[in-house]
Amino acid sequence: MVDWSLGVAYFLEKLKFTLLSSGSSFSLTSLLCAFVIAVGFIALRRYRRNRRIRVRTIWRALFPRRIFCPSTYTDVGFLFYNAFVHSLAFGWALLSYQYLTNAFIAGLVAVFGPVTPSGLPIFMTESIIVMALFLGYEIGYWLDHWLSHRVPFLWQFHRVHHSAEVLTPLTNFRMHPVNSIVFTNILAVTAAIANGLANYALGDTSYQFALTGTNVILIIFIHVYVHLQHTELWIPFHGVLGRIFVSPAHHQVHHSDNPMHHDRNFGSCLAIWDWLFGTLHVPAKDREKLTFGVEPDRFRAHTIQGELIAPFIRAAALFKPAPRAQEAEPPVLPQPQQRI
Repeated sequence: MVDWSLGVAYFLEKLKFTLLSSGSSFSLTSLLCAFVIAVGFIALRRYRRNRRIRVRTIWRALFPRRIFCPSTYTDVGFLFYNAFVHSLAFGWALLSYQYLTNAFIAGLVAVFGPVTPSGLPIFMTESIIVMALFLGYEIGYWLDHWLSHRVPFLWQFHRVHHSAEVLTPLTNFRMHPVNSIVFTNILAVTAAIANGLANYALGDTSYQFALTGTNVILIIFIHVYVHLQHTELWIPFHGVLGRIFVSPAHHQVHHSDNPMHHDRNFGSCLAIWDWLFGTLHVPAKDREKLTFGVEPDRFRAHTIQGELIAPFIRAAALFKPAPRAQEAEPPVLPQPQQRI
């Protein structure tokens, strides 16, 4: 007989971590916080416009009928795949992160000499390491995202994420396995460099403040508004705030199929990298009319073949040699008619 106990135990453990762990990007606490903030935002907006605040109106704004469509059902499938099947990719990145951190510190020691303790209080050194790792995560996220849009081979896999026709928090899991592997390994490099620099500069190899291995600052952002980035609730940041933080409206612009919005707003929580590198689009105060989805009418959209297999075919086609241009044939001149 087949023993299913190990498989069931693995599934339950992953489900527990995904929904109940404080360090999970899809924890029930973070979803609840996003829900409360969204309700408060809608209620406040209606109050300022002298409109009645009704539970039914708020519910329809949060869960419009259009989100219950094949695109959202596909996001659910990606949730189960990435949370329960493809999580080994994160293990590879963690192993490379530890190895790269140690190698980077060893390189600094070889060039600049041994580590010298800074003498700062342990709380301060750990806080600096937390900030350094958060910035390392953010620049790694931006770099991976920028490459995924600008490198044709990587775009074939990243475009799966942009095939979503409606945005919900589930869309965050709509990632092709190749996209996930590239992201986690780029993140391992940038985080290792940030951690190595901080450890060497401070002379302290203490662990960062983290919850179940996740950076505390990132967890705060996830609980405040990261979930709202993959919704259609227009919450924009303006002025200096809009150049520092990626609001929900920032990321909705990023998903827009309007050519003027293409290759804009690559950041996760911070907009400073987009600001520095000229890829920032600060959203308008009033809601912009946006539509989402890359080629929503293409054949087999939102299917396993269309979302998981087709990207390999499109990526392989990029390496096929271009057909040679046929030599132009001389024009055929009309023959003179013979007289009889």
